[in-house]
Amino acid sequence: MKSLLAIAFILSAASASPQDTARFETRSILNGAFTLFDVDNLGNVYALTPENRLKKYNPRGDSMGVFNDVRRYGRLTSVDVSNPLKTLLFYRDFRTVVVLDRFLNLVNVVDLRKQDLFQVGLVAQSYDNRIWLFDEQESRLRKIDEDGRPSSETAELRMVLDEAPEPVTLQDRNGYVFMYDPLRGMYVFDYYGAMNGRMPIPGWQDVRVVGDIVMGRKDGMLMSQKSGTPEPRAVPLPAELNRASRLVFSTSGVYALEGSGIGFYALPPGR
Repeated sequence: MKSLLAIAFILSAASASPQDTARFETRSILNGAFTLFDVDNLGNVYALTPENRLKKYNPRGDSMGVFNDVRRYGRLTSVDVSNPLKTLLFYRDFRTVVVLDRFLNLVNVVDLRKQDLFQVGLVAQSYDNRIWLFDEQESRLRKIDEDGRPSSETAELRMVLDEAPEPVTLQDRNGYVFMYDPLRGMYVFDYYGAMNGRMPIPGWQDVRVVGDIVMGRKDGMLMSQKSGTPEPRAVPLPAELNRASRLVFSTSGVYALEGSGIGFYALPPGR
């Protein structure tokens, strides 16, 4: 069992000036080699090791469960832990969704091919314990239950939007579904599949909806935009965070996948 080791140092001085790097205080680090990770809203970390073991750690770094059968369904594409009681694993190559409980025990396996869904690019947990997915073949946002049965779907988006979206993230947050396309920005849908709005924020990485704020990074900057505001806010990232292969934003800070493990950094005041 690995533990979180507290580190007390400042990466850089806080400043509102765009020429200076904002201050991010390193609070802890989970040591180890990981290739993929996510964090739920309770601060539990789900990390994939090079040996393809999915491990769950509580905020203190104590192990809470291990799923060893990761490679059975191919290469793991994404992990969705937006519901701390359920973990959703997506295997894009085999169009398979695996559902785990909070202890990482297997609950269900959904073979999307049995529902004639052969080009699913993204999946996400829905607020009602169902599964959102983006059907690339028909350019539709769909919802299915855990048995794979269809529940609802949008119109063909390439006809509605006069373009074919190419999203890389899909999230269900605060009564809306957020679908991010790096070329076009964020599409926002209501739970009935109707377009609610669009945020022209192209080129972001590690996009995450936190409360009513969309966060990400772009060109060495921490980007954020609150719903209803016309322009995003940019704060320079310290080099340590900018080098991270993946960032996951939360209400309390940012988690970074680094060479030594997964670090947690408190966001600067007012960011």
